[in-house]
Amino acid sequence: MSGTESKTARAMVIEAYNEPLAEREIRIPELREGEVLVRLLAAGVCGSDVHMWMGEDPRNRLPMIPGHEGVGVIEDMTSPLSDIAGKPLLPGARVIWDRGMPCGECWYCAVLKDPSLCPNRWAYGIAKPCSEFPYLNGCYASHIILRRNTKILSLDGMPDVDPAVLVSASCSGATTAKAFDLARPNVGDTVVIQGPGPLGVYGTDLARLSGAANIVVIGATPARMEMCRAMGATLLLDRKATTREERRRAVLDLTGGRGADLVLETAGTRDGIDEGLDLVRRGGTYLAPGVAVPIGTIEVDWFRQVSSRNIRIQGSWVSDTTHLVRAVSLVTSRPEEYGRLVTHRFPLTQAMEALRTVQRHESVKTVLVSPE
Repeated sequence: MSGTESKTARAMVIEAYNEPLAEREIRIPELREGEVLVRLLAAGVCGSDVHMWMGEDPRNRLPMIPGHEGVGVIEDMTSPLSDIAGKPLLPGARVIWDRGMPCGECWYCAVLKDPSLCPNRWAYGIAKPCSEFPYLNGCYASHIILRRNTKILSLDGMPDVDPAVLVSASCSGATTAKAFDLARPNVGDTVVIQGPGPLGVYGTDLARLSGAANIVVIGATPARMEMCRAMGATLLLDRKATTREERRRAVLDLTGGRGADLVLETAGTRDGIDEGLDLVRRGGTYLAPGVAVPIGTIEVDWFRQVSSRNIRIQGSWVSDTTHLVRAVSLVTSRPEEYGRLVTHRFPLTQAMEALRTVQRHESVKTVLVSPE
C-alpha cells in the first residue's frame, strides 16, 4: 500500500433527488485484495444520469456518486493484476473498464453466457451508495475504486485518444454494440435510427460497418444530426420540420414501399416507439436499446403493427465486456469523427451544470474532465 488511507477524494454526490449535487471530500480507504484505485481523467455525463438525479431509476440508493462512464489512470493497487487481454496493470497505466459487475455464478452468467442479464448485476455510478465501502463507487469524482474482478482494459499501446472522446465507449458505445449483437443488419439493408444522440451516433457507425445501403436518422437537434451524417447517415429527417406521415412516406419511397429492414430506437420515448413500429417492413426488426428507465405502458395495435406483419421486437439491455472492447475499437479507429461527439466539457465541480446541459438537450456528449 502507498498510504491511500490518509488521502481524500473529491466527489459530487446526489444526496436528494432534484436538488443540486453536493461537493464532498471522501476518505480513500485502504484497498482490499484485488482492488484498484483509479484517478479519473474523464467521466461521461449520460442521459440516464439525468433520470437518476430526478429519482426515476429504481436501482439508485442515496447518497450516491453518479457516473458510470470513466477513463482514468491507475494510482494504486494491492497486488499484481492483468487486464482482460493479459497485459500487466501497473500504476500510471491508462484504463477503461466494464461498468457492469455481474455475479458470474447464476444461470444467466454460467449457462446462458450473457452476464448483461444477471439479476445480481450492479453498475458503478448507479447501484452502490457512497456510504457503502469502499465509498468511491461512481465517476463524478476525482478517484474511483474498482472492485475485485472488475473487467479492466488497458489503453497503453493503443492509439492515443483523448480520454473525453473515449469515455462514451463504456456506455453508449457498448450498449449499441450489444444491441447489434442481438439484431444486426445485412449488407444492402435499410436502417432507420430514431434519435441522433450518442446511441444513435454509434448506431449509425455500426450500421455503416454492417453494409447498410440506406441509413435514415430521425431527430431534431442540428448538431446531432450532422454528427450522424459524418458517421455515414444517408438521409436525415428533421422531426420538427416533418410530420409522422411524411417520415413514413420517405422511408417507404426509399424502399420500394416495403419499409425499413431494421429500426433502431435510441430515444426512449413512447411516441417514438409507436412511430417506429410503423416504419418496419414485413418480417423486419424493431431493435430497442433506448429505454433505460421506466417510462410507463405503451399502447400497441398488436395485430396491425406486429403479428400480421411478422415483426420482430427485440429489447436490448446494457452490455458486457465484449461490447466495451468493440466500442473502444470503434472510437480508436475514427477518433476525429468521434471527437465531434464531445460538445461540452466541464470540471468536476461544475457537474450540476453539466447535467443541466444534458437535461436541456444542448449537447451531443458532455464530459467532466480532469487535468492529466
